[in-house]
Amino acid sequence: MKKRDLLNRRDLIKKATLATGSFFIVPRHVLGKGFTAPSDRLGLAAIGAGGKGRSDITNAWHEGANNVVALCDVDVSQCKATVEKFPKAKFYADFRKMLEDHNDDIDAVTISTPDHTHGIIAMAAMSLGKHVYVQKPLTHNIYESRMLTEQARKYKIVSQMGNQGASNPGQQQMIEWFNEGKIGSVNKVDVWTDRPVWPQGIPVPKEKFALPATMTKEAWDLFIGPAVMVDYHPLYHPFKWRGWWNFGTGALGDMGCHLIDPPFRVLQLGYPTEVQCSVGQVFTEDWVPEYIPEGCPPSSRVEIRFPPSSVNPVELKMTWHDGGLRPFHPDLVPADDFLGGQGSTNGVMMTGEKGIMTCGTYGLNPQIYLKNGDKLMMPESFKANNHHAEVSEYGHQLLWTEACKEGFNGVKHKGLTSSFDYSGPLTETVLMGNLAIRSYMLGKKGNNQRGRLDFPGRKKLRWDGASMRITNFDEANQFVKRDYRRGWEIKV
Repeated sequence: MKKRDLLNRRDLIKKATLATGSFFIVPRHVLGKGFTAPSDRLGLAAIGAGGKGRSDITNAWHEGANNVVALCDVDVSQCKATVEKFPKAKFYADFRKMLEDHNDDIDAVTISTPDHTHGIIAMAAMSLGKHVYVQKPLTHNIYESRMLTEQARKYKIVSQMGNQGASNPGQQQMIEWFNEGKIGSVNKVDVWTDRPVWPQGIPVPKEKFALPATMTKEAWDLFIGPAVMVDYHPLYHPFKWRGWWNFGTGALGDMGCHLIDPPFRVLQLGYPTEVQCSVGQVFTEDWVPEYIPEGCPPSSRVEIRFPPSSVNPVELKMTWHDGGLRPFHPDLVPADDFLGGQGSTNGVMMTGEKGIMTCGTYGLNPQIYLKNGDKLMMPESFKANNHHAEVSEYGHQLLWTEACKEGFNGVKHKGLTSSFDYSGPLTETVLMGNLAIRSYMLGKKGNNQRGRLDFPGRKKLRWDGASMRITNFDEANQFVKRDYRRGWEIKV
């Protein structure tokens, strides 16, 4: 695969124009209102074109503002609607082949594949100078998040993670409320979700299934990518991969980048200092809980501690709840009010000296309950003043494409709400919870009765963020980075 010059075609044309004194681009006002000059359109490709991938590429295309050159997916049955929407786009199963064939006409790529392939695909695209939009969580493990953050700077890539709520004006409202001192310093945050809503905490499947008619053996190999090779099973593809560490990142990975985002952003948090957790157990025989280290647990509670930040001068305890667990109603919130979002199923509560600030998923429905009995809600005018409030997914993909056109480190790039400089550290924090969960589930044979296991990782873990290491339980560090299948190593 040839390595592309990091200057995109638009930069080369601009340089050539200056050198020759010629004009290649006809001014837009000459072409007529509503006309988009070809030079103003990005060449886009989607890797993972079904499910969330469809909305990602459609929103980036933005009704023809950009050109969809190619689509890639290992299973065509999952992306029929996308293929039909973009009939001129060439379809691929192998992203490597797509990038090779279209190296000269792809400017930017949306990546909406299972978690375990985000890092390797994004790295391959960035090394060729392609701007990248990567679904949440940014990566499958902490090491990959750190590498993508660093390499995006190295290759001068305009990046965005797909936690679209980051562009929701509700988050800006919460920032303004906090900066105005409405709730004072925050020392406690609760975050919760109703996920998992897929099978989780179940035994590893043993049955043999034939591949779907829409997938070849080669396509299944592509689906596995850097993970440990396993046979096809409907409990892995197309959606249930989320509950297996080989591919997914569980409830935390699925929703953490949406729900931890508001407090992380509002309080300007950095690397956590310690983490601990507990997880739900399943019993199918007396006294001996099921031991399934390959699978994410049915429920978990994770506590992550942060030092004071530049805007929040006190230490902070953040507690994550999933699998049907959630915090209890605080006294300040009326008993009949939902916590966070509709039905209290997902939400955030930031508890400060003067009151509690809450929101639902994506920063929706921000509210404050003050100790003096007042309740604050976001005024409609605040939403109306946001130019992208009515654009699909708050303009999250559109803003990324506009930043791509302007270029790396431009005003629009710096204005993105989830470029890797922000979303990399956010994802590391989310995955810190998974590191604790996997350490908690790490069993060893002991001398106990009934063959019970010992669990040495069930302790408070201390984290050195700069070096990406747990300092008081070395076995936990195996979960900072994964072992890559041969031929699928991530290349930096």
